[in-house]
Amino acid sequence: MEVTTRLTWNDENHLRKLLGNVSLSLLYKSSVHGGSIEDMVQRCSHQGYTITMTYINENMIVAFVLGNYINLRESSTEPNDSLWFSLQKKNDTTEIETLFLNTAPKIIDKQLVCRLSENDIFIIRPDNKIYLDRMMIKNLKLRFYGHLQFLECEVFRVEGTKYNLDYTKRIMKAREHRNKLLADIRAYKPYADLVSEIRILLVGPVGSGKSSFFNSVKSVFHGHVTGQAIVGSDTTSITERYRIYSVKDGKNGKSLPFMLCDTMGLDGAEGAGLCMDDIPYILKGCIPDRYQFNPRKPITPEHSTFITSPSLKDRIHCVAYVLDINSIDNLSSKMLAKFKQVHKEVLNCGVAHVALLTKVDDCSEILQDNFLNLSRSMTSQRQVMNVHKMLGIPISSILMVGNYASDLELDPMNDILILSALRQMLRAADDFLEDLPLEETGAIERVLQPCI
Repeated sequence: MEVTTRLTWNDENHLRKLLGNVSLSLLYKSSVHGGSIEDMVQRCSHQGYTITMTYINENMIVAFVLGNYINLRESSTEPNDSLWFSLQKKNDTTEIETLFLNTAPKIIDKQLVCRLSENDIFIIRPDNKIYLDRMMIKNLKLRFYGHLQFLECEVFRVEGTKYNLDYTKRIMKAREHRNKLLADIRAYKPYADLVSEIRILLVGPVGSGKSSFFNSVKSVFHGHVTGQAIVGSDTTSITERYRIYSVKDGKNGKSLPFMLCDTMGLDGAEGAGLCMDDIPYILKGCIPDRYQFNPRKPITPEHSTFITSPSLKDRIHCVAYVLDINSIDNLSSKMLAKFKQVHKEVLNCGVAHVALLTKVDDCSEILQDNFLNLSRSMTSQRQVMNVHKMLGIPISSILMVGNYASDLELDPMNDILILSALRQMLRAADDFLEDLPLEETGAIERVLQPCI
């Protein structure tokens, strides 16, 4: 007879977000295999990492992760750290609270008992009752105290090529840092309130990841992978219109204080890709949202949608040169010439700029343990130096991300790179605003004249 779990698909999805990219294999179910603690330990020993799930009711689960069930015998003196967590469903959301302990449950008097400083903090009894002390209740934010009858107890083997508790600790620290970055960006206000929203222009070759970066930023703030901007292939540009995208803080949240401006991809061939003569007008804010690019014919002041008197809020405040980190060595001389032409226009207008290297393979290897700086591999370091020499951009302004292109779920490591890059762009835009001469902080005059 097939044994099925009480764990819902949604619960399992939340566990994957907590533990990383793992799968769960059911080893033990109390209603099927019996409520004896000895039977549970016997069945689950020598299985590697396991999760023991105690279903308090339909809306509350208390669980712990162990390295090896064989260490639960009272005679074992081998150290065995444990991760504890609760899943509680409230309305349409699931809240998860976690706690690491340098102790683990043991079998004592036919009960599963976890002790800390000689105090019993957790007990599973064979009569399907559970006990948690006040410390556990407080840290896991549970809504009961003392002994309580539970519905079911299940044990799963955790399967994943790189799973261990240290990896989980890193994931949890990454999630904390991700949340801090989210809070910082939500609280961000442009320098001196000169504008209400920062405009960031994404420029790069066809297929470099410009539209994917917008989708990735939106995904992080919405909490799931999205795909508003249609993404093309490495050789064919899908973006033919100029798009000015705002990002909301969640599906029904307020708009965040920045906009990402997506352009047609650069192409090394003549008469293909973004027209170079459109660049100055984009930077000055003369081109409206949804303008249809023509690779052979730039916009002119006579165009019906041309913005003749853009204000500071219409201008580009930061340019991000988007490059596929795996294709930098293969840039043609014609593509390199176009990049330098764009960069010359950006410098002439005094606009802040960064380089954004996309399609990083393993974000966890890029991030240092404190998540504050990048730990660049030899390959990525070489690519960073190539971009530095190619465009003269400071190394500190060369950023790396792994966009959400084929992923189905968010990853906190990836989120950190995306949010860190966005925060750096906002800081660069603030530097641009702070450096503006007084006469340019109002309406921008003579926009059809050179920016020098």
